[in-house]
Amino acid sequence: MDFWEKLPKPFFVLAPMEDVTDVAFRTLIAKYASPDVPRVFYTEFTSADGLILADEKGKRKILKKLEYGNAERSVVAQLFTSNLEHMEAAAQVCRELGFDGFDINMGCPAREVERQNCGAALIKDPAHARALIRAAKRGFGGPVSVKTRIGYNEDELETWLPELLAEEPAAVVLHARTRKEMSEVPARWERVARGVEIRNSIQNPRGDASRIQTVIIGNGDVKDIADARAKCEATGADGAMLGRAVFGNPWLFSNRTGEPTQEEKTRTLIEHIELFQKMMSGYQSDAVMKRHFKAYIGGWDGAKELRTHLMEASSLDEAKRLLNGHLEALRI
Repeated sequence: MDFWEKLPKPFFVLAPMEDVTDVAFRTLIAKYASPDVPRVFYTEFTSADGLILADEKGKRKILKKLEYGNAERSVVAQLFTSNLEHMEAAAQVCRELGFDGFDINMGCPAREVERQNCGAALIKDPAHARALIRAAKRGFGGPVSVKTRIGYNEDELETWLPELLAEEPAAVVLHARTRKEMSEVPARWERVARGVEIRNSIQNPRGDASRIQTVIIGNGDVKDIADARAKCEATGADGAMLGRAVFGNPWLFSNRTGEPTQEEKTRTLIEHIELFQKMMSGYQSDAVMKRHFKAYIGGWDGAKELRTHLMEASSLDEAKRLLNGHLEALRI
């Protein structure tokens, strides 16, 4: 039994978001998570080709994207490539790094990714998608999952999902939109429910009477843990993945109720900056923190002015000085 099967249901998954869910932010989210909220953390979207082909300097930068702490467990590495040999070799690296699971991205709509026959482009090439799953299994030797969409230009769930399930991945994350729709329409969670039905209807391909054990995880427009629970209950999904809801909200995987105070948000943003400086300095541009400034600082009078000053700050140290000054002003 792999870790996916052991998780209490429903469980909740932190989505892989490039330049957002780095090890610094995941460390913060893990700190504030409640131990009784069953969770899985995904790493940032990472290139398997880069991991295998990069020189030593480049490889160190890529490995930083695969860094994690034990507080994050269960933790899954998410990689992409269309090269079978690179997939197997990268999966083996992830096994050696001690990851609980390995995930193949088959849903990213970015043009530069699709040009490599990766991400959502694989929806148009089921045979190769299946070969990539087999390669990942050979390399990782543990639970391999797939994150994908319900179709490319149109809904293809009825044909696409059975292709994936034929390889018996440990989990399939279904983003309930097509590639063409991006995130511009509401996620159709009724299609997640249909994905559960399709999974339940497929017998084990080895020929015995049992059903396949792949867990189905819904993704798209999940607001918080309560909303995730409700969506899983309504659809029968084993779990839900949360993405944009985590912006400015490292408390997402906690059981806390009520909005954090202005002081809490400010203190936590300072903590986030310090973790970023400690863990990401030299590997990532300080500019990526600006999207977090926008997310944390809001919801009170004067927030817009503070946010503007933070966006114009010349360094993260200056941003911390501005935030500490704001805390001092709150005490007066």
